[in-house]
Amino acid sequence: MILKILRLTFHSDAPMRGDAAKLRGFFATSFNEYALLHQHVTDKLIYRYPLIQYKMPGDGPLILGINEGAEVLKEIYDKFDEIKLGESTYSVMERGVILKSEEFGCSPQIQSYRFATPWLALNQRNYDKYRRASQEERRDLLRRILVGNILSASKGLGYVAKEHIRLEVVGVTEEICQLKDEKVTGIWGEFTTNFEIPELLGLGKSVSRGFGAVARLR
Repeated sequence: MILKILRLTFHSDAPMRGDAAKLRGFFATSFNEYALLHQHVTDKLIYRYPLIQYKMPGDGPLILGINEGAEVLKEIYDKFDEIKLGESTYSVMERGVILKSEEFGCSPQIQSYRFATPWLALNQRNYDKYRRASQEERRDLLRRILVGNILSASKGLGYVAKEHIRLEVVGVTEEICQLKDEKVTGIWGEFTTNFEIPELLGLGKSVSRGFGAVARLR
């Protein structure tokens, strides 16, 4: 399927410091009337794949809008002159807006990707299983979880995979990450699959807060 994807970037007079959760908090507070920006309706969480995702990939803030999310970003992108991240406020000196139509779905070719931000693959239930497993069993568990994450994103985007998703995970390392008030295990690594994933689209838990962003390996 074809997704309409808008990538919005900002540059300030000083490097913007903070995480994607703070970036999300700024836009949720500033434009509360747009539910897609914060995934809530009258304080109730919207349980669906986020169509607006916030990233801090290292070279400054990036917001990714998908389909209806892209339309929301088009409406608000020039309606603020400052961004507040935690205690710091940054003047927006430059905005970048790139709107593209991109493929999402099963591919006849094998594609190679890496995680550009930590992937939150493990929950309380499968964390213990992962810890007790051998290296080979861990790779197999992560492979199955990642296939499930791709299918979950597909369902949220209205795509039905007509083919078996083939996938292998390699080069796995772990990092302790902060999610709200919790410490969680984030996974870094690379994977190959017969599936087209747009640049920096998120997979797994908390993708709206920047986790699980996927980058293509060239």
